[in-house]
Amino acid sequence: MTDVLQDDPVSFEVTRTETAFTGKIWNIRRDEVAYGGGTMVREYVDHTGAVAVLALDDRDRILLIKQYRHPVRMREWEIPAGLLDIAEEDAQPAAARELAEEADLVAARWDVLAEFATSPGGSDETIRIYLARELSATAETFVRTEEEADIEVRWVPLDEVVDAILARRVQNPSLIVGAMTAYAARAREWATLVPANSPWERRSRAIGTVET
Repeated sequence: MTDVLQDDPVSFEVTRTETAFTGKIWNIRRDEVAYGGGTMVREYVDHTGAVAVLALDDRDRILLIKQYRHPVRMREWEIPAGLLDIAEEDAQPAAARELAEEADLVAARWDVLAEFATSPGGSDETIRIYLARELSATAETFVRTEEEADIEVRWVPLDEVVDAILARRVQNPSLIVGAMTAYAARAREWATLVPANSPWERRSRAIGTVET
């Protein structure tokens, strides 16, 4: 019998750590790590972590938003998402806040759809994606600024989103992971979903937290 296919948590001694750069939203951390009989130095984004929301209506359409992303110089189709930049904030209420602020929607049903590390070689960011259903409009419309000021909203059938992903027309990672997971989970009658308050073992550490 083969072992279950899964990632393995490990811990190596961090012999020295420092904040190499302090930014407006996140920092760059430099660690010296005892590994392989020697010491290696690794620099990475010290990230808050984030949540994202795949909002699915009763016609199997996903709520997509398009907004400008300066590092890649693109207006990308995405799903609502936001940083976990309030200390000790619970992830699901944060996701509900982002859905309301970015799409003027509330959901009566929440489940965990997927989790992933965005760039494990260069960032400690992890994202939890929630499936939000039984949707309705918020009581108020939120004022949006900066990248969110000109958000474009579109409801797109899940199958059409998957087609766009496979054709490489959309490339936002949270959208890709969320849509492809939803597509597979739907085929399994949503049996892979877990409750919205399920433990999140790989959640990003708070910025500045040092491994022991």
